[in-house]
Amino acid sequence: MAETPRPRVNAKSGAVTRDSVLTAALEIVDRGGVEGLSMRRLAEAVGRDPMVVYRHVPNKAAVLDGVAEMVFAQLTVDPTDADWVTQLRTVARDFRRLALRHPKVVPLLVTRPLSTPLGQRPQAVLRPLEDVLALLTRAGFRGPDALHIYRALFGFLYGHVLNELQELVERPEETDDVLRLGLHRLPLADFPLLRGLASDLAAYDGAAELERGLDILLAGLAAILPHPSR
Repeated sequence: MAETPRPRVNAKSGAVTRDSVLTAALEIVDRGGVEGLSMRRLAEAVGRDPMVVYRHVPNKAAVLDGVAEMVFAQLTVDPTDADWVTQLRTVARDFRRLALRHPKVVPLLVTRPLSTPLGQRPQAVLRPLEDVLALLTRAGFRGPDALHIYRALFGFLYGHVLNELQELVERPEETDDVLRLGLHRLPLADFPLLRGLASDLAAYDGAAELERGLDILLAGLAAILPHPSR
C-alpha cells in the first residue's frame, strides 16, 4: 500500500491550506498524542497566527476529525477484485500497517467517526465502507449481509489494533513468562487457565494474531451467510 504523500506548507509563498494544517496536526499527534495537540501549538507548527488556522478548521474537534480523515484516506479497497476474501485480508493488513505507523492516532480512528452522523462524515472516512459494500455485492452478497461483513471485519480490526498497541510487558528482562507478564500476582487457584497460558501470551505476535483472527472471521462469515455462488 502506497502512503499518500503529505502536503507541506509552502515556505516561500507562505500558502496555508486545510491539508497543510491537518498534516501539521497529524505530525503533532504522531509525536505527542492527542493530548499534545492544541490550536496554539498547531498555529506554531504552520508558522502562522492562530486566526489563520481557524479559517481552515473552526475548532479542535474539527482538527481531530480531519486527522482521522487523513489517515483513513490512505486506506484503499479494490471493489473490482473477484476474490472478496483475499481483498478483505489485504484491507485488514493495510489497516494494521496504518495503525502501527500512526499508533497515537488509532483512538481517533475508532472513536471520531462515531461522534458524527453517518451522512456528515468526510468522504474519505466513508469510502472504505462504500468500496467494501461494492466488493461484496459484486461477489453476490445481499446488501444487508455485505454491511454485516463490513461491521464484523472493522469491529475485529479496531479491537485487534487497540489490543496490539496496548499490550504491555511488566518485566521484559525476565525469562520466566509468568514473571515477565506479572501473572505471579494472580492467585493460581483463581486464575489457573490464564497463568497456564503464560508462554502463549508472552509469544504474542500481532501479525500472526491478525491472520488467525481473519481465518476464523472470514471462514465463519462465508459459511453462514447466503451466497448465490453456493
